[in-house]
Order: sequence, then C-alpha cells, then structure tokens
Amino acid sequence: MLLLELVLLLLLCAVALGWIARHFKFPYPIALVAGGALLGLLPRLPQFPFDPQLILVVVLPPILYQAALLTSWSDFKANIRPIGLLAIGLVVATTLAVGAALKLMVPDIPWAAAFVFGAIVSPPDAVAATAILSRLNIPRRIVTILEGESLVNDASGLVLYKFAVAAVLTGGFSLLDASTQFVGVAAGGTALGVALAFVFIAIHKRLGDPFIEVLTSLLVPYAAYIAAESLHVSGVLAVVAAGLVRGRHAPEIVSAEMRIIARSVWNLLVFMLNSLIFMLIGLQMSDVLEKLTRHTALELFGWGLFISAVAIAVRFAWVYPVAFLPRWLAGSLREGEPALRKRELGIISWCGMRGIVSLAAALALPATLPDGTPFPQRELIVFLTFFVIATTLVGQGLSLPALIRHLRVGTDWSVRAEQQRVRAAMSAAALGAIDAMLRQENAPPEWAEPLRAEIGDRLALAAPAGLESTPRAELVARLRHAALQAERRELIRLWRDNEISDEVMHHLEEILDYQEAHL
Repeated sequence: MLLLELVLLLLLCAVALGWIARHFKFPYPIALVAGGALLGLLPRLPQFPFDPQLILVVVLPPILYQAALLTSWSDFKANIRPIGLLAIGLVVATTLAVGAALKLMVPDIPWAAAFVFGAIVSPPDAVAATAILSRLNIPRRIVTILEGESLVNDASGLVLYKFAVAAVLTGGFSLLDASTQFVGVAAGGTALGVALAFVFIAIHKRLGDPFIEVLTSLLVPYAAYIAAESLHVSGVLAVVAAGLVRGRHAPEIVSAEMRIIARSVWNLLVFMLNSLIFMLIGLQMSDVLEKLTRHTALELFGWGLFISAVAIAVRFAWVYPVAFLPRWLAGSLREGEPALRKRELGIISWCGMRGIVSLAAALALPATLPDGTPFPQRELIVFLTFFVIATTLVGQGLSLPALIRHLRVGTDWSVRAEQQRVRAAMSAAALGAIDAMLRQENAPPEWAEPLRAEIGDRLALAAPAGLESTPRAELVARLRHAALQAERRELIRLWRDNEISDEVMHHLEEILDYQEAHL
C-alpha cells in the first residue's frame, strides 16, 4: 500500500510541475529537476523500494525508442559526421575529463568508479534544448545535430557506463579487451535491433486493429532491449536501431487512427517516466544527503560546481576545434552546404543539458559489490549527478533563449517554407485526382467546385505567417475557428438537452477536435 501511495504522490507532483512549466512557458524537465530538489530537502521522506537494475529496463527503452522513431533518417544521415564526433568522440572525452576531475577532488575514489561517474554525465539530453530551439525558429541543421547527438550519445555513454561498472565490480580492466568487447556488443546490438524491427514490421502489417497495433509498438523497445541483454550485446543500441528502422517504415504501415492514438500514448508514457525518475531522485536525495554528512555542504557545493564547469568546458573545447577540422572529417554529406558559423557553434556548445538518461544510470548503480562491500562513493556519485543535471538544465536551459537573441541566431523559416511547398504539391495531386475521376465518371466539372474551393482554402491556411499570409487567409482562419466554436457549443447544447446520445456526441466531438487541432 505504501508503494501505491508513493506512486500517486509522485504523479500528483508531476502534474503540478508540468502545469507550472506549461503556464510559465519553459521546458518541463527544468520544473521536474526543481521539484526533485525540493523533495530531496524534505526530512524523513519514505524511501521508494526498487531494484536498481530495473530502472534501466523500465525507463530507458521507451524513451530511447520514441526518440529514434521521431528522428529523420535523411537528416541524420546527412549530418552523420558531426553527430558522430559529438555523440562518440565528445562522450569519451567527457567521460575521461570528468572522471579525472572527480579523482582529483576525491583521491580515495577508485579510477573505475570515477569513470563510472564520467560516463553517467557524459551524454547531454536534447529534450530541453530542442523544446526551446523549436520555438525560436533556429536553423534546422542545428536541431538535427542536437537531436542526433542525443540519440547516439545515450547509447555510447551507457555502453561506457556498463564497462566502467563492470570494472568496479570485477576489480580489473583491460583496454584491449574492453575495446574489442565494445565493438562486438555495439555491432551485435545494432544487428539484433534491425532484425527485430523487420520482424515487428511484418507482424504489424497483419494486425489491422489500432489498439493492438499501439500495444505492439509499446512491446518493441522492451523486446529489443531484453533480447539484446540476454545475448550480452548492447540493449540500448538494439532499441535505437529498431526505432530508426521502424520509424523509416512507419508511414507505410501505420494507419491514421493508430498514429493519433499512439502519439498520445507515447507522449504520456514518456512524460510519466521522466516525471517518476526526477521524483525518485528527489526521494533518494534525502537518504543520500544523510549518508554524506562526513562532507561539509561547502565541499559538496564546490565539487558540484567544479564538475559542472568541467563538463561544460569540455563541450566548448571539443565543438570549436572539431568544427574547423578539414571537411573530410567534420563536414556535412551535403556537398556545398555552408559550414556552421561561430555563433551557431556557440549555441551547440551551450546545449549540453543533462537529463533523464544520466538520472536513470545513477539510480541503477548497484548498492554493493559482489563481496558485499558498498559500491565506492555511490552516494557522492548520485548527488553530483543530480547537481550537474540541475546546474545544466536550470542554468543553461533558462539562459539559452537570451543567448540566442544575443547571438542573433534564429528566424529560419526553412521548415515552414518546405511545408508550404509540400502542401502545394499535395493539393495539386488532389486536384489532379479529382479531374481524373470526373473524366472517368463522365461527371460535370462544376460538381467538384465546392471540393476545389475547400482544397484551395486549406492551402491558403497552410501558408506560414510572414511568408505568404494574406488578409484573406487570416480572415478565413478566424472564420473557421469561429464556426468550429459555434458547432461545438451547439453540439454541447443538444447533448445537455438529451436530444442526442452520448455516442453521437463523442463521435462528433472527436471530429471537431481534429479540425480545431489542424487550425
């Protein structure tokens, strides 16, 4: 019963924090980290009993899978070299630098445990960054690089994390053996993820029911992760590979109804998992702080600031030199595409916020070694992880809009212009299909005039503001909105007067919801 009460309490806290983030218009991870910090300051909080390894299994697969599903394969492939240099090279550099910094400050910690911490905080999380960048019309290539980096660096960071944890547990480490195993588990995990994706694609084509399809999509990341871990290959890379492959084929195999349901289910699931992890770290922090009483508050605060500064500085020290290396190493696959400007590199360097993956990895640290002794400095690692996340999310996240305005990076309308071009092509195809069917049916052309007008109005409404927006299009949009609101009010009146059934009311309400969302 205590477990259920704790879960309900955490979900209520998540609802309140999510509302605060939406009301004040900042990314919800910032609200969650603030809420987790406040929970950690409350004395005598009840502890949430859980298996540390269960955290990675329950939390990471759906979060990584959703990110992979939403990743544009063409954009990812076009920027594979800068993404790879950030997601692999920078992760390794951050792991080494942060691990060495922790060893410098706490000489008693073993090197392997120090590198465990370095691997934990090495992968930035693009959720907060892209939530801010998408509202400020940042050039799409920057967003693509950050999202691609976040997807791959989770995998590379967690693979390094598992090797470092294994070194702590076994007490031994061989660079040659670790490198060989790294290649093996990475290749094996990727191959398994691709194979399972095609298996589930074949299954999906034969289901035919949107609810079963959504349930099947929820099973894919867990099946890929568990199968890979059972075969001792990378579960994280298996999930990412499965998501990329399935996302590439989703438009052809997924029905519109399934997409509508799945989008809501996945967004809710990921938000709930993010919320629970941030709240869980808050519950853990009260116990962690009690066990860190041998260190003064000034020491802990100073160590946290120093580690955060090292993590931020390493990113700057990596991004700028790599960007100015020869094109064959750091350029784009699109020949002739201009290199990133210094101000754009500044934005990429500042987008190093840590998030959910680091939290999950810290919570998943085993409490004891095989001989029963405590994991070296586990409480300190958990505390410093939360400190780095809070510093980067709050400090960098809240200052990012001001930095973008100061550097004058933004107002890129390429995505909206592309949407308008695609809308025009789709409308032309629709009008062509109408003409062809009219000829086939020997019907008068004027019969299709209302439909032609509707398609023309829809194309006008899709015109991005600032590009092809006209007074007529803006008036039509307002008229459509007013008409929808009038329809909704009349529908509710008829329902309240018991003139229509609940079934009819819900069906028509759903249609109005989709039309309003389109506007």
